[in-house]
Amino acid sequence: MRVAFLGLGHMGLPMARNLVGAGHDVVGFDVVPGAREAARASGLRVVNAATDAVADAEVVITMFAAGHQVIDAYRGGAGRPGLLAAAPGGILFVDCSTIAVDEARAAHALAEAAGLRSVDAPVSGGVVGAENATLTFMVGGARADVDAARPLLEVMGARVVHCGGPGLGQAAKVCNNMILAASQIVVAEAFVLGERLGLSHQALFDVAAHASGQCWALTTNCPVPGPVPSSPANRGFEPGFAGALMDKDLGLAEKAVELTGVDARMGMLARTIYREFVDGGGAGRDFSGIIESVRAPSDDPRSTA
Repeated sequence: MRVAFLGLGHMGLPMARNLVGAGHDVVGFDVVPGAREAARASGLRVVNAATDAVADAEVVITMFAAGHQVIDAYRGGAGRPGLLAAAPGGILFVDCSTIAVDEARAAHALAEAAGLRSVDAPVSGGVVGAENATLTFMVGGARADVDAARPLLEVMGARVVHCGGPGLGQAAKVCNNMILAASQIVVAEAFVLGERLGLSHQALFDVAAHASGQCWALTTNCPVPGPVPSSPANRGFEPGFAGALMDKDLGLAEKAVELTGVDARMGMLARTIYREFVDGGGAGRDFSGIIESVRAPSDDPRSTA
């Protein structure tokens, strides 16, 4: 397929490269000049305007940082043409950004009003998943449109789940990341507790990874170096999935909790803890670096790990 891929950051670039590797005709764009240069250096065909990328596309994939960026890009404004106006009639827009449910539905409505098709398809799996094409896609939209996007999504990921109508892919992502945030915190707390009790990291990992404590935050994103060599803890908490992004996603969860009235005390405690992590310098570090926030007030010379 002819694919325009907009947003070539830590996630977008490896996703676009996987599409190229599968034989698709991909042209990319990013508003950040450095990202465009990095994409060119990796062999991706890059243009200098988003509208140039979509002009001859069959599918447009966006991977942006915030919902207002998706809406603004779709709509254009202030003399700047939008993507919807520049796109050929009837093509499919696939938004892989993580944004609010109402923003996803607004983007869908804009595309529909322009005579175009759209799905929201946020991802889980982080940079490692993007590089290894093992992402999970949570997709919202009409079944026919999801089926049209599926061949591309299956190149970039290992699992594609149709969650329902427009916006419900984002609903699944919000719920998933609230689970992830809370589990990453408690995994960090368990390792620090184990340290204080004289338990080695490897011993705790060997037990929990094969017992009822098993979870992604442990077996893939282990917050201590050693047990999982590919985890960010072995690279000084280089993301990965940055703390700022987890904070943003928990903000979306908080908004959804307020709208629905759910008594999500654990999720909202995780929101508070990650806000403090970001304010304390964790914005650019992997979110598993939360273990250092646990260690700081827990500092104890009795640690033997």
